[in-house]
Amino acid sequence: MASSTQSLATPSEARKAIRSGQMRGHTSGIAPGYAQANLVVLPRDLAYDFLVFCHRNPKPCPLLDVTDPGSPEPARVAPGADLRTDLPRYRVYRHGELVEERDDLLDLWRDDLVAFLLGCSFTFDGLLVEAGVPVRHLGCGSNVPMYRTTQECIPAGPFAGPLVVSMRPIPPEHLVRAVQVTSRFPSVHGAPVHIGDPAVLGITDLAHPDWGDPPVIEPGDVPVFWACGVTPQAVAMNARPELMITHAPGHMFITDVPVASLAVF
Repeated sequence: MASSTQSLATPSEARKAIRSGQMRGHTSGIAPGYAQANLVVLPRDLAYDFLVFCHRNPKPCPLLDVTDPGSPEPARVAPGADLRTDLPRYRVYRHGELVEERDDLLDLWRDDLVAFLLGCSFTFDGLLVEAGVPVRHLGCGSNVPMYRTTQECIPAGPFAGPLVVSMRPIPPEHLVRAVQVTSRFPSVHGAPVHIGDPAVLGITDLAHPDWGDPPVIEPGDVPVFWACGVTPQAVAMNARPELMITHAPGHMFITDVPVASLAVF
């Protein structure tokens, strides 16, 4: 990450640094106080089925915005931004296979593409810290660990597959507070889906996540799992769409939406 976190304090500053190539790292801790989003881009003929998939699976796929076909502008959450250039890294899937990672989508964009922005749990990491809850990956500057589970999402059309979760190790005395804080933000995954034994979710080895970095776990920490917006990438491997573009895990789109505006009471 070439730019300091301090210089990326606002969404517009962060997106400018990303667009210019000055910032290519993960976005955890960037532009605190503003919502971050996962990206899914699909051809128009699959967009309705994916929209239904999101409505049936709101924990991993909480919708923040959907673009008009062919438009790369997320007009609702970041007017003037460009989803072709304003994420630090993208993944391209063809027929369910990851074929490349790239820095922009300028030469891939088509008039039939529809972009979906899904709430990201990076959004509430700062709130956990403010509430006195340790967030280990922020402390060491790493990406959050993410795991494929054996829990299946509710299918819609061709979209079906496993739930993906992110994990944060939480000291037991902070568990109640962590649940209270995140429960207020259902549009960025909300409350945990599981606390404790990872085997309940079919996770056999916390030290080797499917995405992200290995966790930093202190003695006594309890693993806490939140639904994750990488779920569509796991689902893509089953649905095998002709083309699907996503963010690279941990490399999010930073919106202009204040986190406080997403709270429910």
